[in-house]
Order: sequence, then C-alpha cells, then structure tokens
Amino acid sequence: MFQQIFSPSVQHTLDLVGIFVFAISGALLAVRKNFDVFGIAVLAEATALGGGLIRDVIIGAVPPAAFTDLGYFLTPLFAALLVIFLHPQVERIQSAVNVFDAAGLGLFCVTGTTKAYDYGLGLTASAALGLTTAVGGGVLRDVLANEVPSLLRWDRDLYAVPAIVGATLVVLCIRYDVLTPLASGFAAATAFVLRLLAMRFHWRAPRAWNRRSTVREE
Repeated sequence: MFQQIFSPSVQHTLDLVGIFVFAISGALLAVRKNFDVFGIAVLAEATALGGGLIRDVIIGAVPPAAFTDLGYFLTPLFAALLVIFLHPQVERIQSAVNVFDAAGLGLFCVTGTTKAYDYGLGLTASAALGLTTAVGGGVLRDVLANEVPSLLRWDRDLYAVPAIVGATLVVLCIRYDVLTPLASGFAAATAFVLRLLAMRFHWRAPRAWNRRSTVREE
C-alpha cells in the first residue's frame, strides 16, 4: 500500500474539490443543451463520479467510494444546484473553473493509478485506469449529451495527454520503487501544468499523416 500524496483529511477535501469542479462542467453543458433540472443533476453526477466508478468496478473496489461516502454523492448535486440558479455568473468565471479542472485532472490521474496498483493490477493497466479516473467522467458527460467526446476531437486542447503523462510518471516511480508523496505530488503537478500550457497555447494532438489527400474534411 502506497502512501497518499496528502493526509487522509486533506486528500478527501481535494477529492471533493475535484468532484465539484468536474460536476460544474457537466452541469454547464446540460444548461447549454437545455436539459431540465433532473438532466442537469444527472450530467453533474456522471461527470464528477464517472471515472472513479468505472475504475472501482473494474478493480473490484465495491461498493464504489461514490456510494459509501455521502459527500461524494452530494457534492455534484450542490454544484448542479449552483449552476441551475447562477449559470450566467458561473459561465463568466469559466477560466477559473478550467484551472481547477486541470488540478482535478492531475490529482485524479495519480490517485487512480495508485489505487489500481494497490488492487493488484500491473503497471500498464494501472496507468490506463489512472487515465480513466481522470477523463472517464468527461467522456460519459459528452455521450449522455449526445456529443462527440472532447477527448476524441482534434480541435480541442490536449486533455488526455497530460493525464497519460501523470499516470506514466506514477508507474515509473512504482517500477523503480521511488513512489513517495513527493513523487506523487510531482506527477500530479506535471499533469496540471501540462494541461494549463495546453489551454494557454492551444496544444493539440496531431491527426493522421497526409489525411487531406484521401479523406474529406468534415
């Protein structure tokens, strides 16, 4: 069992902050799609908890934390309520929300990877579930909203890549037996900074080589 990046109480608080920010993004998309209040709540819950639920079910950590900690379940509902009544104001601070979202991405890719490894998965599978923890909720959000997941769109700033880098750093630390709270924090910070840089400079993943010669642009 590896040490957490922070003490349990601080870790729990950071988890709730990450869940809250992810829920905000889901609720805002629901408002843009003109969903009713139930749809807004569902999208907030799915975005905030989806990645962790998928991870916990795969590794056998049942019942998932989302159903054993009331705070995990209620936090997205609070975020949804906030967006329902104050979505114009929330939209205006989207840049700040994006920064916290990047922090959540960095934190969750690390905690997801270490939890998967603690449950007996190999290094590659653990990194994959770290990525799933960080981005799975966003994919569920987009699917439920009938959109192509942002994760798969070439015209969106890098999102999965920073999480992959963070998860990879964690498994390398595990491989060489140097995973400490400091190393975990460095991996989370690296993913966080990469995501911020991607948003700032609009870094995007390359598409298929010479695709315009055979495939019509859509």
